[in-house]
Amino acid sequence: MRFDSIIIGGGVAGLSCAIRCAEAGLKTAVIAAGQSALHFSSGSIDVLSQLPDGTRVSHPFTAFDALYQQNPNHPYSLLGKDTVCEAVQWYQAMMATCGVQLQAQPDQANHLRLTPMGTFRSTWLSQQTVHPFPLTEPAWGLSRIALVTLEGFRDFQPQLATDNLRRLSAFDAVDIHTTAITLPGFDTMLRNPCEFRSIEISRVLRDTAKLHEFAKALIQQVGQADLVVLPAIFGNGDGAATIKLLEGLTGYRICELPTMPPSLLGIRLEEAMKLHFQALGGLLLRGDEVTGGTFENGRLQRIYTKHHQDMPLVAQQFLIASGSFFSRGLHAERNQIKEPVFGLDTANIPDRSHWYQGEFFAASSHPYLNMGVQCNRQLQPTLNNHTIDNLYCAGALLAHYDPVKEGCGSGVAISTGYFAAEQMIAAIRADQDTTTEPNEQSKRVYL
Repeated sequence: MRFDSIIIGGGVAGLSCAIRCAEAGLKTAVIAAGQSALHFSSGSIDVLSQLPDGTRVSHPFTAFDALYQQNPNHPYSLLGKDTVCEAVQWYQAMMATCGVQLQAQPDQANHLRLTPMGTFRSTWLSQQTVHPFPLTEPAWGLSRIALVTLEGFRDFQPQLATDNLRRLSAFDAVDIHTTAITLPGFDTMLRNPCEFRSIEISRVLRDTAKLHEFAKALIQQVGQADLVVLPAIFGNGDGAATIKLLEGLTGYRICELPTMPPSLLGIRLEEAMKLHFQALGGLLLRGDEVTGGTFENGRLQRIYTKHHQDMPLVAQQFLIASGSFFSRGLHAERNQIKEPVFGLDTANIPDRSHWYQGEFFAASSHPYLNMGVQCNRQLQPTLNNHTIDNLYCAGALLAHYDPVKEGCGSGVAISTGYFAAEQMIAAIRADQDTTTEPNEQSKRVYL
């Protein structure tokens, strides 16, 4: 099977690269081994919330010079501010065409999103159903907040969130209360409590009659409120439309909150990207896994997968975006980490005792989070210190950044995936230009 480009990994980085390649007319395939980390995601897009030295960032794109001074090897430092800004804007516009509206603040500042624990995380883009709390005055315009769950739903504990919110001085003057709604018939729809999860509830609430019942119960239980916070239980594809209808039925402003996995806000992004990629003509190989590849003359010639066995997949350009340890994109051994698919060179910390902090919740982050595949400025990795010309890396696989501490995981994934796609597109165009006969130049349709 031959392609122009093959993407290994079906997360944000891989799908961003794949969609951009498909937009350019490349014959593209994505190999997705299983569920991506988006199933555990908030569904918001973090660009940069904190510098490596701990300085808080309010306006991400004005902090890139300081980031470069502190970490010139950071993926953002390799790409540059203009490329990252272009990539994020492209992603926002692309997702809008998929029906997922991602909103930034008018002043280009970060905003705060509420977590299921009742704490706040700084982010750059949030879905339209997520309330953007201002960075400096999170309680602005709010006098009464209701945190609501469904009776028996285990993946959101509103009282815990309320207790933590009340600890914040910004909410001293805000009335925060909780309630649980019981819907008739829910107990007979599910066979056991373990099935009472967000995805199952979303299927029930697609029924218009059930949604109207939910709206009526919401009004009765909540009363007056400036903001009603609900767990994300309203579907992955049609969730935003369902919430808009619910707001019309109740008159409330509703904020979706990501729950314990599976997170419908993250799944909403994943499914929208996959459907868009396939609509552009891309091939999605679900549930398959790359087992290795063949390298010749500094290039990756072909790869092999678990399902296709001895039938190789051939392409001109490749991207690997297989994630970090969580997604098995990196593998930790006793004294080193490895990239398990091709054995690419990695940035290791030789002494294992220096991989981590003594306390799990230490003030400073764990050093192992900065470990990953070593790449050049074009995001090309090396194998035994030799650069692979037609292979690129993107996302959590990359070394020299901390997505948790710096609040930049999805921003790095989008921008490195986009940048790699642009390199792949340019390389394929250059190959086409050199192989096209002069008298055929006028007949060529450029990508």
